[in-house]
Amino acid sequence: MRNHEYKALTIARDTLEVVENFLKEEDGGNESARQNAKHALKNHLVETEDGSYTLKSASLDGKSETMHTHHGALSEAMEKFVKPAHLEGKNEIYILDICSGLGYNTASCIECLGDEVNIKIDMVEISLETLALTLLLEAPLESYRIIQKSVEDKLYGDGNIKCRHFEEEVPENIRIDIHIDDARVAVGNLADDKTYDAIFLDPFSPLKSPELYTVEFFRLLKSLLKPDGIILTYTSAAPVRAAMVENGLHVGEGPSFGRSGGTVASLNPEMINKQLSSDDERMIALSDAGIPFKDPDFDCSSIDILNHRDEERKLARSKTKFSSTVKTPIYLDKDLEDGRLKRRVLNNLKKLGFNDLKSNEAKYIICPQYTDCICGKDCENFKSSRERIYEMTNRLSLILKNP
Repeated sequence: MRNHEYKALTIARDTLEVVENFLKEEDGGNESARQNAKHALKNHLVETEDGSYTLKSASLDGKSETMHTHHGALSEAMEKFVKPAHLEGKNEIYILDICSGLGYNTASCIECLGDEVNIKIDMVEISLETLALTLLLEAPLESYRIIQKSVEDKLYGDGNIKCRHFEEEVPENIRIDIHIDDARVAVGNLADDKTYDAIFLDPFSPLKSPELYTVEFFRLLKSLLKPDGIILTYTSAAPVRAAMVENGLHVGEGPSFGRSGGTVASLNPEMINKQLSSDDERMIALSDAGIPFKDPDFDCSSIDILNHRDEERKLARSKTKFSSTVKTPIYLDKDLEDGRLKRRVLNNLKKLGFNDLKSNEAKYIICPQYTDCICGKDCENFKSSRERIYEMTNRLSLILKNP
């Protein structure tokens, strides 16, 4: 990375100060530093509905978000990351936990798999202070003590803390390696011969941390994925799914929990339980909403990435893609009542040279979504969201080149 001024979105500043004071006091020999910090932290914790706690992010443009849904931090980890990862029946499992934060995803994974499976986990977290926070929380699961012990060993070994409080040993069947760095650097430095059964991708939202949802970052993750491995993230954003598809990954709906359903991706189509909705496929393939984030040299700030995508969308809108305004592509081959919505949709169509929602060209573009051909060209059946998105994208391009 060349942009040394880059800083990722992390937890709120006042919470970080609690941790920084704790680390400073413990470094100075104050044996009560950790207990004092636990007491001070209580005012910053946000309790979720399942009784586990989360924290707020630092403010960006006057807004912040919590690290987890208010419906339940632990429940979200289990429902959106662990359960849909298809880890059952394996004797040895490799997990990459990106933006591991408070360690809930890793702890839930260990809790679910039990003690008869060999588990090897790489936890990646840019914020040392966020990792240190795990030492100040009450363990919400028995397995969380393993996370706390691993973090303590890491921080102690790196000289960030001077005291050890956790006496238990990490079980022999579990190995946790912790990487404190920008995920783009840390993941890039992982061994070329290491591949994973599951990659948990859990940054803040794409509009806050787009650098970890780019075409280039997913290309890197794809290289670390086993043939039947799976990437899981809580977001359903169109540019994220578009970046996955651009890298040849099959994509599908992740389980819904609190927030909207997440996204699962894999090289193996059989790992996808639920394909994307027809509307989502169309918006990714045919509208400017499906233009992905890009970071060619892994050195762009989040603001630069967002601005570059905005420029790409402006250039593509009504020239090579339908405008995403009023979700125009979802109405192709449908009847719309006369009114403002229909006028806006038709206006967007005409800017790309389409005369009607049910024109032959409109039917040709979306025909890949139908089991039986609707465009009269005896089209084959496309069985996955990835293939349908590919084909619709290609057909729109072909129509625009040969009006």
